[in-house]
Amino acid sequence: MSSSSESDPRSQAISSGMQMTLVAGFLGWMMDGYEQAIFPLLASPALKSMVPADLVAAGPAAVNGWVGGWMGWITAAFLFGAALGGAAFGWLGDRIGRVRAMSYSILFYSIFSGVCYFAQDPMHLVWARFFAALGMGGEWALGVALVMEAWPERHRSKMAAAIGMAANLGMVLVGCVAIAYPASADSWRIHFLIGASPAIITLLIRFFVPESEKWKRATEKDALGSQGSKIGEVFGPEFRRSTLGGILMVSVVFVGTWGAVQWIPLWITELAGPTVPQAKAYAMVIVSLGACVGTVLAPLALARWPRRLGYQGLCVLACASTAWIYRTPASWDGQLLFAVFPAYLALKIFVLGMTATAFFGFMPLYLPELFPTRVRATGQGICYNTGRLVAIPFVLLSGKLVETLGGYQHAAAAITLVYLAGLGIAYLGRETSGQALQD
Repeated sequence: MSSSSESDPRSQAISSGMQMTLVAGFLGWMMDGYEQAIFPLLASPALKSMVPADLVAAGPAAVNGWVGGWMGWITAAFLFGAALGGAAFGWLGDRIGRVRAMSYSILFYSIFSGVCYFAQDPMHLVWARFFAALGMGGEWALGVALVMEAWPERHRSKMAAAIGMAANLGMVLVGCVAIAYPASADSWRIHFLIGASPAIITLLIRFFVPESEKWKRATEKDALGSQGSKIGEVFGPEFRRSTLGGILMVSVVFVGTWGAVQWIPLWITELAGPTVPQAKAYAMVIVSLGACVGTVLAPLALARWPRRLGYQGLCVLACASTAWIYRTPASWDGQLLFAVFPAYLALKIFVLGMTATAFFGFMPLYLPELFPTRVRATGQGICYNTGRLVAIPFVLLSGKLVETLGGYQHAAAAITLVYLAGLGIAYLGRETSGQALQD
């Protein structure tokens, strides 16, 4: 630890302001995770309620193709919106402050999640999810910057663990709500209305959460002030390597996670068959619980490791777990866990969630180290969310990929080989272990 961090008076005691910062960030990230996970569970009933009459008459195959096509476009719009939001709200946070910008981002995604309640056409969902994603992409970058800057260096690995776990708790919440209140053609709108509830968090943030002192000092020292180009600086000579290396490392994570985790509900539905309609909700809970464990353990275990080596270790674990679940036989048979889910399959899914999503506990530890305070929200927002853009072509071609490779399991097995590429890409990232956050 650097001498500057040791002399920092905040390292001696935990203030109420720090605690409120963590509470607000944790709640924001949790509902961010809720928003991300809600659409895969609602897509089928929502879109099937909008199928044109002529397609219904054409039969199930035509309906499924129509639903699958729109699901791809809506997911792509979400990923594109999150990438833009990460850059836009990150830039805003570096200009007007973390607290104000974060409250705006949460309010933004809350409102547009609620707008989905009124959708009458798939294109309405495309636009509503796009605008909701703008806020969600920005909230991650702003919340991470605020919490990491507010808490002492000695607690940063714990804060990264909290950040990673919070979003996955939101996904657990989605699964639990879906089990208790199954989504159908008549009820899916209510689920989106629940997604508007984070708007309440903005009141907590504006009234009780203090602004980052690091940001205040940085803006006072910045000769350019609010006139400087934050995005231009992030891609300038000083930070270009950090930015591009971070983008590539995160891109591997998003493509791999999309291939490993996002198809779990559809794959489990296929394995379970129509007799277990809530199978995908149980699968969501199991994989998200595993993710909670993985995102807590990763930053705590890797805090003292070289960052590139830690990233490579996570790639190896993710590759091994995806090979175990997707390259070995799978069925719905076997001893049931709590009389609802095959125990061996549940173990596989739990381990998959624990390893494939552990990166989301590692990234809050690593990305803030790449940039100084004056451009931190912008830089890490661009790095984290540009990875979503890389996943868009895979999303749009997902139906063709599943058809060509012969099912969800084979498609996921192929996509998750991207973790092997991550072993080499790690060397493109900047090594930052043992360094305090730059002022």
